[in-house]
Amino acid sequence: MMQLIDSHSHIDFSEFNDDRAAAIERANDAGISNIIVSATTAERWSLIKILCDEQGDEQPQCHPAYGLHPMFMGEHKSQHIDELKHWIENEKPIAIGEIGLDYFIDDANIETNKESQLRLFIAQLELADEFGLPVIIHARKSLDIVLKHLRQYPNLTGSIHSFSGSEQQAKQLINLGFYLGFGGPITYTRATRLRKLIETLPLESLLLETDSPDQPDALHYNERNEPAYLLNVAHVVAEIRGIGVEEVAQITTINAQKLFGL
Repeated sequence: MMQLIDSHSHIDFSEFNDDRAAAIERANDAGISNIIVSATTAERWSLIKILCDEQGDEQPQCHPAYGLHPMFMGEHKSQHIDELKHWIENEKPIAIGEIGLDYFIDDANIETNKESQLRLFIAQLELADEFGLPVIIHARKSLDIVLKHLRQYPNLTGSIHSFSGSEQQAKQLINLGFYLGFGGPITYTRATRLRKLIETLPLESLLLETDSPDQPDALHYNERNEPAYLLNVAHVVAEIRGIGVEEVAQITTINAQKLFGL
């Protein structure tokens, strides 16, 4: 059976409280071998740790990424960076994430919010560089600024989650050694720009993700997303590129294994 890796999920969110174990079982049935669980706030780190520890060696294996998400600035405190360093040293996460810049949200219109986001982002890049960990980056209306700062850390690698930039930005990120994550949005036929990127970018630089419970694919429009639906994303990538879904699964799985050391 072919294997897929969900490179970005929030299966720790409350939307899964009633059926998390069943959702993980459905993911296993769909061929999902690994799920990367990205954190949003310091409060959720312990929940993610418990979730991943309880999963153990069962399929799919869940792996934690700890970080401070830019859309939750109101919940972050100055001491959280020191706490994150402690968690990295003691818990050995697979990556630092979800980190980044979001200049799309309303609060980003306030200059102090942008500055706070940037300080937090740089502090987490510093930690990733110090510990040699990949980063999982959220970037909305901020890719050029993200690129500018990633160039300051030539040893860093990671993924740009839910990539929605231009082909030029994509190539710049790939040249820096970053992978680009794609999920449910590419399954909508109206997403012509994203689908063009899937058609033209090297498959060796792409990751598949669900961002569950958000960003469902076209078959599950307006429903809760979950890792099992990654298989639908893989089929659409295969269709766009005119290749077999097994090849898509094989290459994107190898990509995720390389990036996250699986």
